[in-house]
Amino acid sequence: MVVRRPGTAPPAHPRGRAALVRGAGAAVPAGATAAVADRAVPHRDRGGATVTPVLPNELVLSVVVPAFNEAETIEAVLRRLRQVPLRLEVIAVDDASTDGTGDILDRLAAEGGGLVHKVIRHPTNRGKGAAYRSGVAATTGHVVVAQDADLEYDPGELVRLLEPIRDGRADAVYGSRFQGGARRVLFFWHAVGNRLLTLLSNMFTNLNLTDMETCYKLVRSDLLKRLPLTSDRFGLEVELTARLAQARARIWELPISYSGRTYAEGKKITWRDGMAALIHVVRYNLLPPRSRAR
Repeated sequence: MVVRRPGTAPPAHPRGRAALVRGAGAAVPAGATAAVADRAVPHRDRGGATVTPVLPNELVLSVVVPAFNEAETIEAVLRRLRQVPLRLEVIAVDDASTDGTGDILDRLAAEGGGLVHKVIRHPTNRGKGAAYRSGVAATTGHVVVAQDADLEYDPGELVRLLEPIRDGRADAVYGSRFQGGARRVLFFWHAVGNRLLTLLSNMFTNLNLTDMETCYKLVRSDLLKRLPLTSDRFGLEVELTARLAQARARIWELPISYSGRTYAEGKKITWRDGMAALIHVVRYNLLPPRSRAR
């Protein structure tokens, strides 16, 4: 693995208690659903005193962009990210692409201008989960989110999704494609599969998510780097949700738009990934973390 301009890791995050309720108390963005803690998440400093971690007003959002053979869209995604009115740290991970994606990333990084701050190159294809972990390890921001490199998710919505974390009401925020946001109408069975996987995940985690499989999961960096993530491929979404629930994180959901791709346009997830996800739900919710999983 080759890393360009690696960063340093933030401090660790404690575990907090989460209870699933509808938005209550402070003002809630339209359409939000909350897993709101009944108290702030504290930890002990070296002197033994209880400290509540506070994020700065001008926080940095680290965006991890896993990419495999996305030469046609990767630059457009990065340029759309550049337009987001937030302090961003963009880390792109080329997962051994064969179509020149990595070369495009290196060129954009060399040009400067903030399109991409770090480029990580995997010598062999390891999967989205592995690419995500490589990117997370190199982040230095306060909050981390993954951005698919295929234009299905709108980076402009990150500002709104960040609000519950910025305000101290959440440790993680999920962008739900099934809460009423605009979306391109495509595959019926994909929607059914997503809802069934979310339902099964909720049964194990006791959460009330509407879109467990969403790419847009904003998580506090100090919490994320404590989670024992091992999934290399598309089991990442299941595992990350299970680990957040086990850490009793405060989770919120807000609606997002979605412009899904067809297979002709480059969509990679198949029914086999859906079947594997069923196994992942059981594995990551019932079995202890493993040193490595597919």
